[in-house]
Amino acid sequence: MKRCLAVFLACVAVVVFTPGARAGEEESKRAENAVRVLKEVMMAPDKRIPSDLMSNASAIAVIPDVIKAGFVIGGRHGLGLISVKTSDGTWSNPSFISMTGGSIGFQAGVSSTDVILVFRTERGVDSIVHGKFTLGADASAAAGPVGRTAQAATDAQLKAEIYSYSRTRGLFAGAALDGSVIAIDNDANQAVYGEGMTPRRIFAGGVNSVPNAVVDFRDRLEEYTAR
Repeated sequence: MKRCLAVFLACVAVVVFTPGARAGEEESKRAENAVRVLKEVMMAPDKRIPSDLMSNASAIAVIPDVIKAGFVIGGRHGLGLISVKTSDGTWSNPSFISMTGGSIGFQAGVSSTDVILVFRTERGVDSIVHGKFTLGADASAAAGPVGRTAQAATDAQLKAEIYSYSRTRGLFAGAALDGSVIAIDNDANQAVYGEGMTPRRIFAGGVNSVPNAVVDFRDRLEEYTAR
């Protein structure tokens, strides 16, 4: 009996006192949700991100379940992932990111929205590598076109560095998200990739162990951007 009790207490001690025993579980769930959103959006026959736009992107961010709430003064917050196109044309391991923003005007209630950002240039990517940037201020953003090709884009959209999309209650369309701040989630990156891991090192392939859900996010991007 005493021996069984000792074994039990030893197991408890391992679970409780082993650093990072559950590290990365929440982040893996976040990656799974991002994969789900990407898959559902790209499987839509007519309301999807144009394939040619995806193929020419410099980076793609997916932020599932962005919560928007407020009464007159509102705000939004969500957690997601971003991958960048590497020099050989493949997609990098993703960095974890957060999105926050606020608004003033007649509004009330709470809603959950899936957000996808398609970066057309490397300038926005460079900004986020250094920590954070604001849509519409540090990089021009516009509601993105939907359909099988990007021919529906207007002249104003074509000048944008980032195309933004949102999906609320099943409706998917381009959406203006100016003022939203995209920032690197360093805590999540370290939980998944290890202490001291920077976005630049992640994008450059300097990680050894990557959870399956995170690998799946990268693989889905490869599938949906294949020419």
